[in-house]
Amino acid sequence: MYTKITKSGGRQYLQLVEGYRNEQGKVRHRVVANLGRLEDLTPAKLDPLIGGLNRALGRGENTAYPVEIESSKAHGNVFALHELWADLGFDRALGRAMRSGRRKLDVEALVRAMVFNRLCDPSSKLGCLRWLETVAMPEMPETVTHQHLLRAMDALMDNVDRVEAELARQIRPLVDRDLTVVFYDLTTVRIHGEGQVEADIRAFGMNKETGGIARQFVLGVVQTAEGLPLMHTVHPGNVAETKTLQAMLATVLQRFPIERVILVADRGLLSLDNIGALTSLAEQGGRTLEFILAVPARRYSDLVETFRDMTFDADGLAEGRFAGHRLIVAHDPFRAAEQGERRRARVAELETMAEKMVSKLNAQDAGKTAKGRRASDRGAYSRFTRAVAEAEMTRFLKADLNADRFSWSVDEDAVAQAELFDGKLALITNAPDLSPTEAVARYKGLADIERGFRVLKSDIEIAPVHHRLPDRIRAHAMICFLALVLYRVMRMRLKAKGHGASPRTALDLLARIQQHVARIGPATKTTFTRQQPEQLDLFEALSLKTPS
Repeated sequence: MYTKITKSGGRQYLQLVEGYRNEQGKVRHRVVANLGRLEDLTPAKLDPLIGGLNRALGRGENTAYPVEIESSKAHGNVFALHELWADLGFDRALGRAMRSGRRKLDVEALVRAMVFNRLCDPSSKLGCLRWLETVAMPEMPETVTHQHLLRAMDALMDNVDRVEAELARQIRPLVDRDLTVVFYDLTTVRIHGEGQVEADIRAFGMNKETGGIARQFVLGVVQTAEGLPLMHTVHPGNVAETKTLQAMLATVLQRFPIERVILVADRGLLSLDNIGALTSLAEQGGRTLEFILAVPARRYSDLVETFRDMTFDADGLAEGRFAGHRLIVAHDPFRAAEQGERRRARVAELETMAEKMVSKLNAQDAGKTAKGRRASDRGAYSRFTRAVAEAEMTRFLKADLNADRFSWSVDEDAVAQAELFDGKLALITNAPDLSPTEAVARYKGLADIERGFRVLKSDIEIAPVHHRLPDRIRAHAMICFLALVLYRVMRMRLKAKGHGASPRTALDLLARIQQHVARIGPATKTTFTRQQPEQLDLFEALSLKTPS
């Protein structure tokens, strides 16, 4: 028997109900007793009934089972991510890509756990196991071991082509077919380990995070103008950035059936020699490839006369031609003044240093210095040239190494030429219908992908990587990329609803919704922390249902 609340005429009634099976074996129920209107059943009226039931069972009237909390685990954050994961169709995508009758491992659930771990509490794989013990993750296997996680990563790479194709299939409806602005950039990811393995992608190169040489791999990310990551690429740590562009574009055109692509990339990816190859690649599929690329600083010397003849409008924009394409230049006079003043101040500082060395040498020659280690012109040359090189001022300050006495000069023509480029951003594009203002705005949107890299390295903690096998490194990169997709979709939805929380803040707030498992006598009950208004607002802004 059990109690049941029914409604009639706008009122609620409490009934004692008994379940039974009829002659056909179907479950039915019948009302044993009507206990009255719910609002009239005060503790004073129900306590005698409870006492009578206890006496019927041979218990004391005041017998009550203690409530024992067996576990309390964070639930709201992983529940929201699980709903978003399913809403984007990633569960179906991974299921289709890795369908196998022989595999007993739930790869989708294990990959999902590692992705959610990156968003909620990024750590190593052993840390992921410890984290799983603290959260009530929906639809997870009862037992998860370190080997299970590694096998899931291997399965991910065994089916990587199908996985990436299925994920692209789920992302494709979110991409505008008529006009897609594609941002592409690379970053470096530090990695541990000194040994070598076959086909190793760990290589020493200039690390963007530390500014020095480090063992690393290179990660490329393709993103739409709306901030949606489309795909990622993994390259050896010493790859030339320009060599990654063509392969990336070929993959984008294959996976996303868009008719027009405007590629926006940073100056490090520009090779004027490969623009023709990129354009031909798009034309083979009957598509239009357009680009907005920054001219690298090393090519600015080719633009001296062009810059001198340019007249900028009230918005600081001018247009010309370079390398057979439109050249759009944006000029910021305030930034130009700051750069010029900083350069002049550094030159003056180095000149002051040189004058002090000359004064010391002159005083020494006149016998006016104290005894001790004597200064020399050769030593002054050495100190001065080293200081100039460290300040990156070798273009402007020249020491006369052929002179008998220490001397130097300032190349005023070089300073004037450098000031010509101060505060300027030079872009080349073949997009005929983009105004200079639109082209500059599109290129400045590239900063958004830099923010994505910061999310990868801070909130998601993609680095440092402790794997050594190439496929494990690639699997780690894919897991972090999937985490970035969820992060960005959360960010887009929150922004669209005018909600001020970041995804990081939202997940921290939702983590306060806990799942409690309590034992009351022979029964076990599962319940959740009462959801607060700000948590309900987050679920609404993310267009996700709430835990129930």
